This record gives sequence, structure tokens and C-alpha cells, in this order.
Amino acid sequence: MIYTSLIIAIIAFFILTFLNSAVFGAEQNKEQFRNLPNFSDGVFKNESATEFMSKDGSFLKILKEWINKPKDNKPKNIIPIVKTDLINFNPGSELKMIWFGHSSYLIYIEGKKILVDPVFNIASPISIMGKPFQMSYDYSAQDFPEIDILLITHDHYDHLDYQFFKSILSKIKQIVTSKDVEAHLKLWGATENQITSLNWNESSSVGNFNFICLPARHFSGRKFKRSTTLWSSFALKTENYNLYLGGDSGFDTHFEKIGNQYGPFDLAILECGQYGKYWPFIHMTPEETVKASKLLKAKVLMPVHWAKFALSTHSWTEPIERAVLEAKKENVSILTPQIGEPFGLSENQNFSKWWRTG
Repeated sequence: MIYTSLIIAIIAFFILTFLNSAVFGAEQNKEQFRNLPNFSDGVFKNESATEFMSKDGSFLKILKEWINKPKDNKPKNIIPIVKTDLINFNPGSELKMIWFGHSSYLIYIEGKKILVDPVFNIASPISIMGKPFQMSYDYSAQDFPEIDILLITHDHYDHLDYQFFKSILSKIKQIVTSKDVEAHLKLWGATENQITSLNWNESSSVGNFNFICLPARHFSGRKFKRSTTLWSSFALKTENYNLYLGGDSGFDTHFEKIGNQYGPFDLAILECGQYGKYWPFIHMTPEETVKASKLLKAKVLMPVHWAKFALSTHSWTEPIERAVLEAKKENVSILTPQIGEPFGLSENQNFSKWWRTG
């Protein structure tokens, strides 16, 4: 009994110690948001009523799925990726992008560099969970040039990496993010003058670019309480381009509204992985991803939110296989670059089925 009590005390000590860690981010008085149309009862709300779990779901059912998940939930081999010299890379005059797996990517556009949701360590506050797949090369903060704009769509661990943020902050000029995510960023060293924080349907000019914060169907949270900070998608309008940066979102009516009001888009970057039958409202299936790109009136679709973490129970390659199949069926132009490979928006690019080697 004494040993049991001692073990419980030790576990409790480590839990409490960890709960005080900066990795969880900041907490603020939410009184300042009480007049916002998408905020009530101390939390932000989706446009449509959204359950985090389906009515037939339960913790035990999800646990059973995880226990019985397929062997190919993670790659059996090291993923071969392209090692691009980011610091000396010359994109030329056209838009170029480099995807780092999951929802992290770097956009070279009109002489500026925009880094979106960079996560390179873990998608969890606990080191034994949320580890990235093993890759042939790992990018780190020292590989990056100065970044003109860092965009953070929401504060989930697979979109906001505390360790990477701290390590790259000295290279970041400006930050654009969703309402109250800035509380975390300030705690971690960002300054008030660096940050532009937006609510849905608000816009701001950062340099020569116009960022429009738009709805998504998801949630947020780095501790136990959900939705205390906002989750968003963004339209990025420049002199020559109109891009949709989707963040995380389940399928809903907002895609058609956004397409009608802000489209057509030259490119829509949309999540297509980490879906599950017990959480159908907060993530899209690949087929829904293709449908959303059509409603957004996007000329080209870039599927993300896969190829780096196993945050659901499906095969790690299932999202892209299904997305490519559906895109072909619906006559949607789709980009499937290798991780680390520079690419543009040309519809005639020849991408290999590189994920089949994993």
C-alpha cells in the first residue's frame, strides 16, 4: 500500500509539473471576447452545431480501433524526402511551395516567404506520443531563411509546435493567426508588434498581402478545455494570386459560401487525413476534400494533413490514394509533391507515387 501511494504521488507530481510547462501555452480572461458573434459560454463556436464524437462513438470503441489498427498505419520504411537548400533556394518569379508533410508548408510568393503551421518535433505535449514518421532527412529551424510571415491557423499540437516556434522565432518578421492564439505566442517570446490576430470575416494587410480570416469546422485546445482559442481558414490575396489556406476543418456549408464570396482560388490547400468514423464532423474524408475544393472554385487542389503523423487509425497512404482517385473521377487538378520538393501551380507537373515506397 505504501509503495502504491508512493507511485501515485510520483505520477501526480510529474503530471502537475508538466501541466505547468510552457508547452501548454497561456490562459487568458475570456471576458474580452464576450461580444464576438462566434463566442459564447466561454468558448468559440462553429457555424453549425458540431459534436466532437458521433452519437454511436465512445472512448472504448475508439480505444478498440486503436488497438486493432492496421499494420500500415505507419510506414514500414523510412520515407525518402527531398532535401532542398531553403536558405539559398531561388523560386524565380512564379509562386513556389515546399511541403514538409502534414499541414506544414513554405510559400515563396512575390518576393516574400510565408511559413504555415510548421511542426517538426511532435504532435503532442508528451514525448512518447505524436512522434513524426521517420524520414530520410529532417528539417530544423537552422535550415530556414528569414520568414516574412508566419501563419498559425489554430493551436493544436500538430499545427503549433512549441519547440520549433521557440527555435525559429528570431527569424520571424510578422505573425498572422486566429483570435487569442497570440496569447500562447506572446508567452513564448513573440511581441505585440509582430502579431496580427483575427476573428472570422476580419481581414488585415500584412506587407502587400491581404489575409482574410474565415470559418472552419473544427475546435482548438492545448489542455483539457476545448475551443478557448479560435480555429480558422484563411484566404490570401496578393497582386497576382488568390490562395485558400484551409487549416483543419470538417465538411460544411462554409466552403460554398467562401467560394462564392472570395473565389475562385488559384489553389486550395485542404486537409485530407486523420479522419475517423467516430469523429466525422471535425475532419474531412478525402472525397469531401475534393468536393470542398470544387465548392471553393479552386483551380488546383493540394491535399495535406497526412504523411507525417498517425493521428487516426487508417493506413498512412489511404488519404492520398483516395484523394487522387476522387480527383480523377471529378476532373479536379491535384498536386501530390514529395515532401521537401519545390513545386508550382502548373497543371502539367508529373509527380511520382512516391508514398508507395513506404
